[in-house]
Amino acid sequence: MPDRPEPRQPDPQRRSEKSRRAILDASLDLCAEQGYGPVTVEAIAARAGVSKKTIYRWWPSKGAVVLEALDEAAAPAADFPDTGDLRADLQTQMEGLLRDLLGDPRFSRALIGLIADTHHDADLAHGLKETLFQPRTDDGLARLAKAREAGQISPDADADLALELLYGPIYYRLLLHQGDLQSSAEIRALIDHTMRALAPSAAE
Repeated sequence: MPDRPEPRQPDPQRRSEKSRRAILDASLDLCAEQGYGPVTVEAIAARAGVSKKTIYRWWPSKGAVVLEALDEAAAPAADFPDTGDLRADLQTQMEGLLRDLLGDPRFSRALIGLIADTHHDADLAHGLKETLFQPRTDDGLARLAKAREAGQISPDADADLALELLYGPIYYRLLLHQGDLQSSAEIRALIDHTMRALAPSAAE
């Protein structure tokens, strides 16, 4: 009689990843349902089917859980394309941001609450900037640098200010409940106004 194969041992790493994924999903689901404020670590644990101790073993706070969930949701949805056409790339990226991220209550309600939470949590504020916003800002700056090299924008254009001009209205509307940019035409108008300020002069 042939030997029976040894029973497969559970993989602790796989089990941990399954729990981590369940925790991140639960945090965004609860934010969409209740808003960020009422969500607790206890509620996330209950929804994810894990213990509160498990969450605190991996994250120091509710905000840290939500921040990681947002960062994962934003990749690759917020990436900058590079077709060689800066206007078209900005249109694609900004429409994707509004449609796939800020238009999703799981993301937008969590982000709004997290930003509010950073006003009394310096560590969370640092994490929000360094983890979620800075890498996407760096991608935008890199895309504008390529556009400068290609002569699509002025050599002395202020790239940091350009990103603020482009994305400031989006977050202004989001955080002050002014309504999203609703159409491709609105986004195109915003890009056109900004690009006029960045355009090379006739002498360049």
